[in-house]
Amino acid sequence: MSYIYDILGGIMNWCYGICGNYGLAIILFTFLSKILLLPVSLWTYFNSITMIKIQPDVNFLKVRYYGQKDELGEAQNALFKEKGYHPLLSMVPLAMQILLLLGVTAAIRSGINNPAIDMTFLGVDLSTVPSRAGLQYIWSPIIAGLSSLVLSVAQNASNVLQHEQSKWNKYGTMLFSVGLSLYLGWGVSIGVALYWVFSNLFAVAQMYILNFIIKPRRFVDYDKLEESRKALASIQGVGDKKKESYFSETRKRERADYKRFFQTDNKHLVFYSERSGFYKYFKGFIEYILENSRIPIHYVTSDPKDAIFEMAKKNDRIIPYYIGDNKLITLMMKMDAQMVVMTMPDLENYHIKRSYVRADVKYVYVQHGMGSVNMTQRTGCLDHFDVVFNSGPHQREEVEQTEIAYDLPHKTLVDVGYPLIDEMRAEYNRTSHTVNQKKKILIAPSWQADNIIDSCLEKLLDQLKGKDYEVIVRPHPQEVRLKQEYMAHLKEIYEPQGIEIQTDFSSNNPILEADLLITDWSGICWEYAFTTLRPILFIDTPMKVMNPEYQKIDVVPLNILLRSELGKNLKLDELDRTAETVQYLLDHSREYHQRIDMLAHKYLYNLDHSAEAGGKFIIRTLQNLALKQEMPEEIPAEIPAEIPENAETEKKKSGIRGERKRQIRTPGAKNLKVKAKK
Repeated sequence: MSYIYDILGGIMNWCYGICGNYGLAIILFTFLSKILLLPVSLWTYFNSITMIKIQPDVNFLKVRYYGQKDELGEAQNALFKEKGYHPLLSMVPLAMQILLLLGVTAAIRSGINNPAIDMTFLGVDLSTVPSRAGLQYIWSPIIAGLSSLVLSVAQNASNVLQHEQSKWNKYGTMLFSVGLSLYLGWGVSIGVALYWVFSNLFAVAQMYILNFIIKPRRFVDYDKLEESRKALASIQGVGDKKKESYFSETRKRERADYKRFFQTDNKHLVFYSERSGFYKYFKGFIEYILENSRIPIHYVTSDPKDAIFEMAKKNDRIIPYYIGDNKLITLMMKMDAQMVVMTMPDLENYHIKRSYVRADVKYVYVQHGMGSVNMTQRTGCLDHFDVVFNSGPHQREEVEQTEIAYDLPHKTLVDVGYPLIDEMRAEYNRTSHTVNQKKKILIAPSWQADNIIDSCLEKLLDQLKGKDYEVIVRPHPQEVRLKQEYMAHLKEIYEPQGIEIQTDFSSNNPILEADLLITDWSGICWEYAFTTLRPILFIDTPMKVMNPEYQKIDVVPLNILLRSELGKNLKLDELDRTAETVQYLLDHSREYHQRIDMLAHKYLYNLDHSAEAGGKFIIRTLQNLALKQEMPEEIPAEIPAEIPENAETEKKKSGIRGERKRQIRTPGAKNLKVKAKK
């Protein structure tokens, strides 16, 4: 960096040689810096205009993917790439300003040490630092702060990007800028403050000149922008006093739960859930742990309406916390538990990091589907987990091959299975099922671009109408919410012809009573096939590929491998064969029953017992961590009622006896001993 400062110092001395006055030299230097950085300013200026041009599209994406952080992030990134918007480009001028500020500071410091340079300007010694010289120079930071205030007010009023920001962003930025200027003006020399003042004033002038020449408002579709704002406001409750009050109460609750989480000592086990619907992936493990140990369950959720809060009222060993997205970042950084279990991938890759305060936290990834992780998740999504629960051999093979291909450290891979399917199978087998007089066909599309509804639904329905079937279309709830007019259109056309368009999700889910499922790439296929053992008609809409490098791993994704095994595929140009293919699958359902049952046992670990397998691993691992041992590579066949009492164990226990004497500050949690089996 020193050579940059030398260059800037040389420019400053050249300016002094022209002006013969150091104050004027600083002003000239500031002006020249604005001229030299004009290309960067224009680049960022047009980038800002691009942001406002696409702001309506961004708002509509927020509506479309409301509550789905990962999907929203992917869609926004794709939009930014398509439109040429660079989110981090706005940081470039700030970085340049800081660099110039440091350069000016270094130049003034060298000027002070040069007896040939007169540092006086308007009767003031520019080398004076107000914090050292006293309150008589308080005017220096005040003028610096006022210049930042002028810049902030001008930007809020006339900058096309700043104008569309929320009030909190506008005035928060203003307060930060003015506060920083006051701090700088007090702690640095008056010469540096002079540079800062004129830099702000020149920035104001530059902005108005660019606005006059380019007229950025010509690039903004204000009608579309207003429409998108209203759509976003309708789901966020903006302007609704009841909803605003609810959000205020939710924030208070979040602060209280955040504080309570870190006031709790000895948190052995934490589950994290993105929203209420994710409990089903943890349910079997949690129930096994509660039944077979005294380990308390600390359950962090980002959904204030998560059903876990009602469950906790019935079991005082479940301790729930509501932590929203923003506070979740710091909570994870400060995580002090022994083990964190989560279904959210991409640990460490994005905003959710491993603990900064405790290096030995064991992070366990639980699969929330039995399909391919390599194809349907981002590259490197599991790289920073310590443990991965695999639903079947295909997932284990993908993780192992990924570690080899990218030369990654080995993770502990646990052959668990898929508890959600186990639970669905058990419930299905407990329930009596009547034979449908009319064969029931369920169309259940995925929630992704170019799904069945987007690409071919009406062609499908035209093939099935008038046949002796009961046809039900059950779109994704997001599809219903965002395409209400289209859903009404479908109902108007097809319901008189005996086809139900199901938009009321409070009614019973017909999936397990259907004789045949028609879907595209939805993960519902596994739950339907391996629970009912009935066939599926797959429509080959464009495949969802999250990892563009998935073919680097020489493992065929299960999503592709089993499509022809679980039923039949139809390409989009083969939809005229829908009726005959449906009839074929219904006629051969008995053969598919046997085949699918065989596939379930082949591709799922511990079928019907996976919750026990995962629960045992968690309990044994926590026991071993308490004894400062490593994680077990294998799941024990039986968990002992007590930790074995031998000399080695006693030696290890003596080292942690003091820690064990401290009781865990949670209800019903006294130690990690496992209940003796009756």
